[in-house]
Amino acid sequence: MLVNELSIRIRKEVRDGRFQVATTIVFCLSIAFLLLVVGMIINDHFKKFVIYEDLHFSPLNAFPPLYSSSVSSPHPYMRQCNSSDAIHELKEWISPKDLWHSMSDEELMWRASMVPRIIEYPFSRTRKVAFMFLTRGRLPLAPLWELFFNGHEGLFSIYLHTLPEFTHEPPESSVFYKRRIPSKLVQWGRATMIDAERRLLANALLDFSNERFVLLSETCIPLFNFSTIYNYLINSNQSFLSTFDDPRPIGRGRYNKRMWPTITLSDWRKGSQWFEANRELAIAIISDVTYYPIFRNHCMPPCYMDEHYLPTLVTKVCPNLTSNRTITWTDWSGGGSHPNMFKRNDVNKGFLESIRSGFNCTYNSEMSSICFLFARKFHPNTLQPLLMIAPKLLGFNP
Repeated sequence: MLVNELSIRIRKEVRDGRFQVATTIVFCLSIAFLLLVVGMIINDHFKKFVIYEDLHFSPLNAFPPLYSSSVSSPHPYMRQCNSSDAIHELKEWISPKDLWHSMSDEELMWRASMVPRIIEYPFSRTRKVAFMFLTRGRLPLAPLWELFFNGHEGLFSIYLHTLPEFTHEPPESSVFYKRRIPSKLVQWGRATMIDAERRLLANALLDFSNERFVLLSETCIPLFNFSTIYNYLINSNQSFLSTFDDPRPIGRGRYNKRMWPTITLSDWRKGSQWFEANRELAIAIISDVTYYPIFRNHCMPPCYMDEHYLPTLVTKVCPNLTSNRTITWTDWSGGGSHPNMFKRNDVNKGFLESIRSGFNCTYNSEMSSICFLFARKFHPNTLQPLLMIAPKLLGFNP
């Protein structure tokens, strides 16, 4: 009897021991599995955090290039370790190779308005002059400009704002090859004219080497050789944008009282559409979100924005940046809404010389006989006589 009870107790304790062992094993395996899952989650979050840090705090990716390469690396984050790729990305950001992009005007103005806080440039910077052509399509005087730019590569940039439907591309050998920017329809005397000018400025500002910005039309010609004009602009202490108070009906008479109080009659100014600006003034123009909407809404024919917006804006926000004169000569002696158009028979050496040295003005606080660097309006049929006169008179490279 005692033996039987002892045997039953032993078998029961064995069963209980096995159960405890099994329970312990299951518990340990559960803990191990739980630790494995937690470890994987932590590792995944750590990787994401590192990638986030690389993407958002890398000095080169803070402002990515406008144009992404068509060939991408299979390991995009490893490219940051390659110094040559980093240099390439920096060059694309400070001096875009291609002008075409898909940014809206709002995005473009925002991007172009960025100003470095560090004065010293981290790259070798050669100051360039941006020549911005506001044109309908082809440049009929392009051969003259080709002579003008010849031999001065690296000192200038060219930007063309044409009608949107214009798609003609000059040969690759031309300085105008692929220099069109994304453009929109422009109407004379309307806000779209200022839109085009701001669009040209903003695109030119994307190149940090551009220091001076000249607005030109398809009928403009240079009055001096490239070196003379380049040095004149680069060494100028101020920009060249005319602004004056015109008490006549075609001046103050165009002021709209609805512009008050942001713009008062005493603020109202008039001036030439054809301006030249340094980088500081160019940024001020494309960054304006206060006065531009008022002009767009309240300056309509017979008020013409291209004659009043920039002169009034400069008077309001940065009057010290301009010398208060234009460097593009235009003949308004005929009266009317448009200046005189010059034809083939008008072009001769004496005529051009009278514009080149027939005036007096102030340049860097000193008197100068060189007041105008460009002239307009020249008909396409003036090209041949200009090509005959320019090499000797203007000193173009042959």
